[in-house]
Amino acid sequence: MLEKSFIIDTELSSGHLEEALDFLRDFYLLPQPDSFKNISKRMLGGTGVLSYTVVSSEEEWEVRVEIQAANPFPVKIVTVSIPPEFDIAPKIDLLEEELFIAIQAFEDAIRQATLYFAWVEGEEIIPEAPPTRRKKASFRMFGSNMIMIYILFFGVNILLFLLLGIFLAIIGILVFQLVIVLLSDQLLLRTSDWKITPENPQVHIIEYQLPLEEFQKFQEKFGKDSIIKMKEEIYQKSLAVGREPTCELGEDIFREYGFHCQSDLKVSRVIDVYSIVEEAASKFNITMPKVALSNTMIPNAAATGPSPNRGLVLITTGLLVQLEEDEILSVIGHEMGHLSGRDPIVLFSIISAEFILRFTLLFPLVVISPLIYLIVALGFIFFVAKFFETRADLLSAMKIGQPQVLASALRKIGYQRLHAERISPTRLPSWINFDPHPPIYFRIDRLESMKTPVKVKNPLLKSAKDVVNGFKRTLGL
Repeated sequence: MLEKSFIIDTELSSGHLEEALDFLRDFYLLPQPDSFKNISKRMLGGTGVLSYTVVSSEEEWEVRVEIQAANPFPVKIVTVSIPPEFDIAPKIDLLEEELFIAIQAFEDAIRQATLYFAWVEGEEIIPEAPPTRRKKASFRMFGSNMIMIYILFFGVNILLFLLLGIFLAIIGILVFQLVIVLLSDQLLLRTSDWKITPENPQVHIIEYQLPLEEFQKFQEKFGKDSIIKMKEEIYQKSLAVGREPTCELGEDIFREYGFHCQSDLKVSRVIDVYSIVEEAASKFNITMPKVALSNTMIPNAAATGPSPNRGLVLITTGLLVQLEEDEILSVIGHEMGHLSGRDPIVLFSIISAEFILRFTLLFPLVVISPLIYLIVALGFIFFVAKFFETRADLLSAMKIGQPQVLASALRKIGYQRLHAERISPTRLPSWINFDPHPPIYFRIDRLESMKTPVKVKNPLLKSAKDVVNGFKRTLGL
């Protein structure tokens, strides 16, 4: 008999833990009667417990799963029957991942009806909001490897050639791109909402995870201006006088507006963001970068700058909400990997070389079929960019020393893409699309297979080999 116990971290308030089990039963287990049997929910010491049996008639194995409504969720998987010499471990790992994805789907539903309040002491009070098109574009253009800023110039080339001629256009484009690289930290800083400094290092977050109907009523009754006023009042009664903003204080303010929030639907957190980034920088032995925060609930992080000594790390509030502190540290380690590897400058050099070759040695190919050349060139650039993203993962694993924690963070913030890749009949599209990141399943599997301490002589060469081998496996080679 094989037994495996693990936990699933969650940002859910205590009032939603039982609902999570109901969600698993009603939307994950019951719709698949051929795979899940003996589904039951009971109370054990005042805590809900969901149990079920996973069956595989083809391979003739069964396992029993038990999950408790606690934070984090304790899960136990016990084998019931296994054929002789059958390796059940991969099946159990897959069950663990599927259960995690189902919990994340429920959390996503709760996030849609959650009021988020975040503050940085000494900074302007602003409301949480979905990312604007400008912020989304800034993340993609100036974040980490900056590959999107280069790609934009494929469309600008023709206009500049018509205005300046080939030689001047080439020089002008390369100079302009280099200026953007050199100023990338300042450009990304301008898109952020708050600066994180040694004087104001912490981010304070309060969540009210409301039932959907109450959330809709709140939206109808209170607009953005009222939410800002609430935040200002909470700030004045807490941080402004040296106190922590708490859920209880927030409820007092809510009550003044005639709105009630149940105590078991509240979560509050304080994250010392500056110290986390400082720890990552010290492990990479690079200068402490500037730190900025974008007050949006989309989990993301980016780092940019012309050199490791003039870097910027940008983090979203959504990343702080969804991840534990060790996961945040590992994600920042990934971004430090980009800074320490000078990825913006290196990729600028690669793309500049392609740009020059396009109008010299490769120009006959461009003339024969510009569209095909463009597709092949873009595909090549994005594939090479995957080497650097994979190296950033490896550098985080080496310097921070927690590859499994980084894998957990990636699983949380990319669970929808992971689920799509796992159930897809072919993973080829996730390798050849115009995305500098490798498939997330590949990144997670690679990190989870690493044994600490991780020691690699040439991280870029190792990462390039891993990407090529991962792509070849997808092709069945």
